[in-house]
Amino acid sequence: MTPHGAPATHYTFETLEKLGVPHLTTTRHCPGVTPSNLAVGPFDSGATPLLAKAGIEFSRLAWARQVHGSTVARVGPDGGPHRGDGFDVLVTRERGVGLSIFTADCLALTLVDLDAGALSVCHAGWRGTARDVPGVAVAALRELGAQPSRIVATIAPSIGPCCYEVDEPVTRELSAAFPVFWERWVTPARAGHVMLDLWRANEDLLARAGVDPARIENARTCTACHRDVFYSYRKGDRGRLVTVAALP
Repeated sequence: MTPHGAPATHYTFETLEKLGVPHLTTTRHCPGVTPSNLAVGPFDSGATPLLAKAGIEFSRLAWARQVHGSTVARVGPDGGPHRGDGFDVLVTRERGVGLSIFTADCLALTLVDLDAGALSVCHAGWRGTARDVPGVAVAALRELGAQPSRIVATIAPSIGPCCYEVDEPVTRELSAAFPVFWERWVTPARAGHVMLDLWRANEDLLARAGVDPARIENARTCTACHRDVFYSYRKGDRGRLVTVAALP
């Protein structure tokens, strides 16, 4: 993961750069971000130069109202917003259409198979993880002709196992959904609580869906530890980060 600017306005991933995939993840220092504003989208016109430099067209951005679910929206050639509720997984085969996800501790995952011309950007907190957002995204890409073994995946800065303490309602859902895996994702904390590793959980679920672990680039950068750079919902921030990617 590479920072851009001082202070960094955004980050990019080495694996996606090598593939020529236009993308970025913003920081709290990025101009033109409009958190969760469906009327405007993820960015206002102040971000146009940054997006253009990254190879992303402001006028063709797509976004959604996220609800911590796993419903898929397929984005067509015009991009543009999906204003309805319930889309946490965006997919497209359209070149130049930017798929955008808001986060502030949750994971933003980007999955791409360039041979198939298929892209997904998706949102996974603990609820999305319990609903297997990584597996849902891979399945949606397979419907577009992708092969899991060819997929390259990235995980943007998000809350780490150092800071993500959860209790029994969370572990109950995870253990019900993934009885074989879930204990790998937690370590004991104070009574009735554990530290949850969403990074490892989503890596495991990507691998279970057929993605080669060697093709997963995880920033492993905790938003709660680095509030000078990122927003953290758990730490009381109201701002949002945006992860956006497009097919070249």
